[in-house]
Amino acid sequence: MSLRLAAVDLGASSGRVMVGELGAGHLELTEVHRFWNGPVQIQGTLYWDILHLYRETLAGLAKAASDGPLDGIGIDSWAVDYGLIAHNGKLLGNPVHYRDARTDGVMQEVLRTIPAEDLYATTGLQQLPFNTIYQLAAEQSLDQAHHLLLIPDLLAYWLTGVPGAEHTNASTTQLYDVRSRTWSKDLADRIGIPATLLPPLREPGQIIGPVLPEIATEAGLTPRPSGALPSGANEATSRPAQLPVIAVGSHDTASSVVAVPAEEGERFAYISSGTWSLAGLELPEPVLTDQARQANFTNEGGVDGRIRFLKNVMGLWILQECLRVWETEDLAALLAQAAEAPPFAVLIDPDDPTFLAPGNMPARIDDFCTRTAQPKPASRAATVRCILESLALAYRRTLRTAQALAGQEIDVIHVIGGGSQNELLCQLTADACGLPVLAGPVEASALGNILVQARALGEPLPDLSAMRALVRTTHRLRPYPPQQEPADWDAAESRVFGTR
Repeated sequence: MSLRLAAVDLGASSGRVMVGELGAGHLELTEVHRFWNGPVQIQGTLYWDILHLYRETLAGLAKAASDGPLDGIGIDSWAVDYGLIAHNGKLLGNPVHYRDARTDGVMQEVLRTIPAEDLYATTGLQQLPFNTIYQLAAEQSLDQAHHLLLIPDLLAYWLTGVPGAEHTNASTTQLYDVRSRTWSKDLADRIGIPATLLPPLREPGQIIGPVLPEIATEAGLTPRPSGALPSGANEATSRPAQLPVIAVGSHDTASSVVAVPAEEGERFAYISSGTWSLAGLELPEPVLTDQARQANFTNEGGVDGRIRFLKNVMGLWILQECLRVWETEDLAALLAQAAEAPPFAVLIDPDDPTFLAPGNMPARIDDFCTRTAQPKPASRAATVRCILESLALAYRRTLRTAQALAGQEIDVIHVIGGGSQNELLCQLTADACGLPVLAGPVEASALGNILVQARALGEPLPDLSAMRALVRTTHRLRPYPPQQEPADWDAAESRVFGTR
């Protein structure tokens, strides 16, 4: 008998509810509901529409339950953003979007109180201006707040009434001690954040609680009869009498890395490719050297206590904004034209701050070219080629630096997530890095979410190797061997990054 599990997977531009059916060497995902997600600007502040996300989550869960009983629910999303909960349990306003300007200059102020070296020695986290610690330093409502709940934990709280913080997402806040895997009360105290604001931590695979009866009734979320057991389960792991919400790798990248289809013992890197690209290695321990700090690498928590040693690269956000400005959805035609465009005609640094905020991205690319004494892209296809080649260069630089800092060689790059469908980007990545790329699965974050839920409910998936083997045998992967001379990419990297 198979498990039937719902994965709520919220990305920075869209959300979806997926149903995973798993058992006896079988793993299949079905999308039952997809919905828009994006910022809403009100009186100069950029917010998330969290009530829209909650309403659509319930709608998706209702659709999932309408086709058959569910055995569990897991929620993952992007990192760093949060809602503040008052002492009466109510939300104190809409969560602010990480791209909002309220943190402009805040990082520099905090670093005058806590030196960057101290922050890194404790948290091992990449310095980004929107990290949770800097958002809290800019926050105006802390005196009214009882708990801080990161986005997946906020939705889980509304479903169950149980507050908490799952480790993998907590590790992105810059308030988490990456070695002891606890909140750093010292860092919180040094910038005036009440330690009581930080809720109890929970492990991926921990059952948070049952869906509240009134919500279960409204959405039709009835569990499977309690006597039914999943394959491989026993009485100790029988299903709860009520539908459980289960903590997964609630940072979507943590869930994605669970589903990297690497073989046992394989020396691999991963690129979780979507609105953001997260490129790095999976390690048993954090790398907290000063060289890693100066290279701005991050040590984020993974499932089963692993470390995601990685760096954020701006990702397909730049291309998404270009498509929005151009008012076109015909990406396939643009990619075909970009594949025929001259290589290395124009290059940008995707992590330049000018590309962070929403806006007219084609014009910003033109401005970057003017600043760097390059011709502007001659066409939309040339702009697309510029973006993808520049991303491939950023991946090359990031992964080479990761290997040097961690002392770990890599033999293959796994590209997972939505960007794994972009054939041109995958081939450019293989060429730039001089390594084979294996693309897929597309729905890595939902798969990782489902796999951790399944193990919590007794499915015999004892470790990450077993989970990855199941992904490997049930999902189509596409190989991209390198086809281009590395010397061409050496020259291109020198043009973009120089000696930086």
